[in-house]
This record gives sequence, structure tokens and C-alpha cells, in this order.
Amino acid sequence: MKTYRIATIPGDGIGKEVVPAGRQVLAALAKTSSTFNFEFEDFDWGGDYYRIHNVMMPDNGLELLRNKDAILFGSAGDPDIADHITLWGLRLKICQGFDQYANVRPTRILPGIDAPLKRCKTEDLNWVIVRENSEGEYSGVGGRVHQGHPIEAATDLSMMTRVGVERIMRFAFKLAQSRPRKLLTVITKSNAQRHAMVMWDQIAKEISTEFPDVKWDKELVDASTVRMVNRPASLDVIVATNLHADILSDLAAALAGSMGIAPTGNIDPERRYPSMFEPIHGSAFDIMGKGLANPVGTFWSAVMLLEHIGEPEAAARLMKAIEHVTANPALHTRDLGGTATTVQVTEAVCAYLAAHA
Repeated sequence: MKTYRIATIPGDGIGKEVVPAGRQVLAALAKTSSTFNFEFEDFDWGGDYYRIHNVMMPDNGLELLRNKDAILFGSAGDPDIADHITLWGLRLKICQGFDQYANVRPTRILPGIDAPLKRCKTEDLNWVIVRENSEGEYSGVGGRVHQGHPIEAATDLSMMTRVGVERIMRFAFKLAQSRPRKLLTVITKSNAQRHAMVMWDQIAKEISTEFPDVKWDKELVDASTVRMVNRPASLDVIVATNLHADILSDLAAALAGSMGIAPTGNIDPERRYPSMFEPIHGSAFDIMGKGLANPVGTFWSAVMLLEHIGEPEAAARLMKAIEHVTANPALHTRDLGGTATTVQVTEAVCAYLAAHA
């Protein structure tokens, strides 16, 4: 029997509720399998850790994670700690430390969910957003000088490298090639950002020659928001820079019904390091501890985790369990207009897995 070593990092806010729920569902799935099991190790890094140690994670944190097969992450964000400290001190430290350069965010309307677009059929909204996850607007290049003086200045530089753009474009084209429609949209802003984004466009065109069977087009990021709302069926795989995809994927989740259902994977495609999977909803301190958090985003992230470690059949079973639960309005959490609790949704998914072993 194969044993997968999974690190769980609940982090902050509702991450402390949904990650244990995700672990519970994965354990329930393993109980029905004769071929694999999980060995979990929990790490208490985040805002509470920061209040004690003045860092979000220990200096040897990456070494503690390096031998894991995957990471299940909750969220980073605390109302009493500056956002740049929580993000750079934990999530980005792991993403960049393990060169998880492909951030993959699937979006579709799950059964039973009332999505807000009135002219959108379920099959019209089925996207995968590929986000460059290692450089661009979040490269961390910049600084502040003369703080507190009238001449104070601050800079954040969008740093793009040829190798960084080539690898994310190649990843996106390969993903598009693997899907039925073989369709890719490259998001840009090269009309205004005339250096890095022009290089982004040029490299996209160069990489496209390696994938003659993929139909691709280019869209300005502002125009793409309109297209996502008015012509969702015209999109399939979308590739964008760190900042652009960060924003567009939140819009995509809302159009699919809720931020609470949206998953993401921070992937190292070369598998040099463990990849990390997380819901995109954030720490949501306003509902923390109330049992209201929607765990579906975490469960879907666990589906991506299973696919990544090479358990596609288990991933498909878990996805069926998720769809069975979302199809039942009685199991909708508050973000979906229902009254179900985190525990009720989790128990329903576990019950389905046990009944359909």
C-alpha cells in the first residue's frame, strides 16, 4: 500500500476549520482504498505563531516540508498583522521557496449552485485559469525611501524573465492541448505596459508554434472581465500574470457561485518540490469559529492534490461526492444561500464516500 505524506497548514481564520475538514475527507477516502493511505503532519504556522515567534513560519520551515508528497494549505491573513507580513511570511515563502510557478485555478458551475449570470448555461462556464506564480507583479522587487518625509517614494517593479514567461506559457499551452476544446486565451496589458508585457506577448506567440493544434487568442485584462461576463463560453484555458490572474480568478469564482467553492493548486510541474493546494477564499475572520465556512473549496483542492500525486480514480470519486453534496440545497452553506454548517457538509461528503466505496 502506498503511503502519501501530506503536510497540513491551516494558517489563519477559517483555514483552521476547512483544512481539518479536508483532512477528514481525505482520511475517509483512504479508508475505502486498498492501494493508498495518508500520513498527515500538521504545522501550526500563521498569525498565532507570529505572535509568539515574530515570524509566520520557522527558518527551517521549507526543510520540514521538503520530503512531503503534497501540502494542504488553509489561508494566510490576520486582522492584527499587516497583510504583507502574513502573505510574504508564509504562503509566498512556500510558493517561491519551492518554485511553485504554476498556479492553477479551475472554475465551473457545480450541480445545484445558482450562479449569478442569467444568460449562462452550466456548460458555458468551464474554465481553468493559469496564473504565473513566481514573478511578475509579486516578485518583491522594489522599496521605500525617505519614509515620513515629503519626498518619500515607493516602488514595486513587475519583474518578468524570459525563462519565467516561457515556462508558464508552455504549461498553459500543454494544459489547453489536453482539454477537448484546445483553446487558450492569453491575458495581457501590453498597450500600456510596453516593456514586460510586450515581451509576454512575444513569447506567447513563440511558444504557440510548438502547439499548432491549440487555438489561441490575446485579450487585454480589462476587456477580459467583460468577456467573462458576456461571453463565458468563448473562454476555456486562460493564462495571465501573477496580479492579473489573481484578480480574474476571484471574478471567475463569483461568477460560478461563490468564493467558498473555488480551489487552487500551486504546482511545481517538474516535481522537484512538493506542490501546495488551497481554497482561494482567504481567512474570512468575520465568520471564523462560527461553523459557517464552506469547505467545498478545500475539498476541490484535495481533488487537485489527488490528481497531482497520481490518484485520478480517487480524485474522480471525491469530485462526485462534492457534486452530490452541492446538488442538495439543504447542504448549502451561507455563502450559497443556505444554512448548512461546515460540519454538516463535511459529514455528508464522508458519508457519500463510505456509501460508494
